Amino acid sequence: MKRATTLIIVFGVFIAMTAIVLIRSIGGAEPDNGGFRGGATPVAAYTVGNQTFADLVEALGTAGANETIAVTARVSSTISRVNFESGQQVSGGDILVELTDTEEVANLAEARATLRESRRELDRVEGLIERGIAPRQRLDEASAAVERAVARVNSIEARLADRIIRAPFSGVVGLREVSLGSLVRPGDTIITLDDTSIIKLDFSVPERFLSVLSPGQEITAGTSAYPDEVFIGTIAQIGSRIDPVTRTVTVRAEINNDSGHLRPGQLMTVEMRQDVRSRPAIPGSAITRYLDQSFVFIIEESDGSGVVRQQHVELGSRLGNWVEVTSGLAVGDVIVAEGVHRIRDQMPIEIVERAGSGRQQSGEPASALVSQP
Repeated sequence: MKRATTLIIVFGVFIAMTAIVLIRSIGGAEPDNGGFRGGATPVAAYTVGNQTFADLVEALGTAGANETIAVTARVSSTISRVNFESGQQVSGGDILVELTDTEEVANLAEARATLRESRRELDRVEGLIERGIAPRQRLDEASAAVERAVARVNSIEARLADRIIRAPFSGVVGLREVSLGSLVRPGDTIITLDDTSIIKLDFSVPERFLSVLSPGQEITAGTSAYPDEVFIGTIAQIGSRIDPVTRTVTVRAEINNDSGHLRPGQLMTVEMRQDVRSRPAIPGSAITRYLDQSFVFIIEESDGSGVVRQQHVELGSRLGNWVEVTSGLAVGDVIVAEGVHRIRDQMPIEIVERAGSGRQQSGEPASALVSQP
């Protein structure tokens, strides 16, 4: 009995609420819209402006020196003098290390004395021949002796030159690995030398991008060591072969390194801009989607209020909150930027906030085509 009474009460309340809703609907009651005229929905408007877009080819690269060498000895000897410090800037031709040359210096003195004696003998023989005292054969023997003495002097001077190790080009020496008195042998590394005035940046790009790569093309690069600095370079060479395993081609760019911030071996991110273009741009919050189509609401306004018209648009690249519009909008169109999910086509609206000016917007959004293998 109690259960039946409860059901009757609930049913009565439901009928009463339904009646109230019908009465208000028939009476034309309008909801309170926060004081906005005629029940208009408040929205934020945006005036469409142009913005620069570009497609990006991105990669990771390794920095290398313009010229690099491991300075080694050509002969076995001990170090008698070191003329550099670690990290020092040197010029081409500067003496870096001198090896002990006592024995070679003595041999050179002996060879030069022999050369002087041979030349005096040649002069004496030439005088005898002029007087008809000596045979012609003695002149040939004396000339040969002079030539042998000259060759020996040149040979010893070359060996002495091997004991003076010079910088083959200007650059920065690395950490010193030898000391006075150290014994070095042919092939032993004494110091590394890098010309870092120009940095060669090698990176790999998928073969599908070959058609948009060319020498002289500008690239931008960055490194975690200097996150706020952008390094500008140009493509110098493109590899002649495609890697059959990764299907990538190696590209080499050159970056001016007057600042000295870049060093060989650094990992760098590389970006190349393609198809730079100026197109209308809108915030992502202005877009609604249905199935595979995209729409915005264009405002047809008068004195800060008006109605909206749903407009189909074709979209392009996107980065962050900016979206490229390839068709459907023009610069100067006013669209709903915020509140699109509260409105429908031909619905009255009230503009409470505006953004955009129809001029070129700041920034350069771009679609990223990642080319890391």
